Amino acid sequence: MRTETIALSPLAPGANLSLTVQRFGAEGARPRIYVQASLHADEIPGMIAAHHLRERLTALEAEGKIKGEIILVPSANPIGLAQRVMGDHIGRFHLADGVNFNRGYPHLVPKVAERIEGKLTKDGEANVRLIREALRAELEAWKPSNAAEVMKKALLGLAQEADIVLDLHCDSEAVVHLYTHTRSAEEFSALSALIGSHAYLLADESGDEPFDEACSRPWAELADRFPDYPIPFGCHSTTLEFRGEQDVTHETGRADAAAMIDYMILRGAIAGEAPQIPEAFCYATPLAASEPVQAPANGILVFRTEVGAKVKAGEVIAEVIDPLTGAVRLAEAPSDGTMFARVAVRFVTQGMRIAKVAGTTAKRTGKLLGA
Repeated sequence: MRTETIALSPLAPGANLSLTVQRFGAEGARPRIYVQASLHADEIPGMIAAHHLRERLTALEAEGKIKGEIILVPSANPIGLAQRVMGDHIGRFHLADGVNFNRGYPHLVPKVAERIEGKLTKDGEANVRLIREALRAELEAWKPSNAAEVMKKALLGLAQEADIVLDLHCDSEAVVHLYTHTRSAEEFSALSALIGSHAYLLADESGDEPFDEACSRPWAELADRFPDYPIPFGCHSTTLEFRGEQDVTHETGRADAAAMIDYMILRGAIAGEAPQIPEAFCYATPLAASEPVQAPANGILVFRTEVGAKVKAGEVIAEVIDPLTGAVRLAEAPSDGTMFARVAVRFVTQGMRIAKVAGTTAKRTGKLLGA
């Protein structure tokens, strides 16, 4: 394992912030797989999975079994790790401006398209190299305006030239699920089964420029802009949601790391016998078919339905009780599907999103992700 440190301090006066990057395998070897954990710094299930992944990769490297290059950032958000307000850890949003750490990554396609115009050929691999060079140049030209953007630039710089990107997250209370680009559905179908995903959510663009789409979307959009030239999908990226915030155990961490190792064997980054892929719990569905359940009133939230349950449209999944009058309002599933996530709080305000149901019929448009 080769370890390096990337300083983030130029725009964070008074703080000594840095990223730790751990590399396995030969530099520049392909496939290159990039893994980062806890971009939302209060989402620790990905961090424990990364801990066990590092142990496995260290042993595999000692055995000479790393055939590609694997880059691991075991804790991707030192800014968020340091943020506490009256005892509560705030790792999802940058306290300086309220911006989500997993939003606002630069959309480089327009300028990259200008750079590659007239230089593409009929050689797909040469086009991939050309586009990676252009992406690197455009990211280098981006001038961050605050410490969080310095960090975003560093993370994207590590990831955008990888063949595969695994961004490890979790929800409040949830079963395992994942998000990816529509054109990566086949690429990650085995991984979805290996991690035991209960929802496999696809979108071409989900809104607000999250990290995984900053890695993957350029390849789809550039292929569409230049249809006369072969442009292979150069970076398949996914957000893996490893259950809920409290699901931090060695057992789940080892299982998640083992699933990622199996996937890396399938992709040829690690030598080994191809693993048996279990029967999937779900199939890929549009993110636009995933609908939020909103609180019908202010009050005490009492769930009737556990995460992972199959629900029917109109089925009551929770009660909201007025603590003063005892009045009860019912929250219903918006469609048939799987209730794959819910909030951890138990007192809610009217209109608040309290759960998510992965349906099969795309209904929503516009921004598809929560705050």
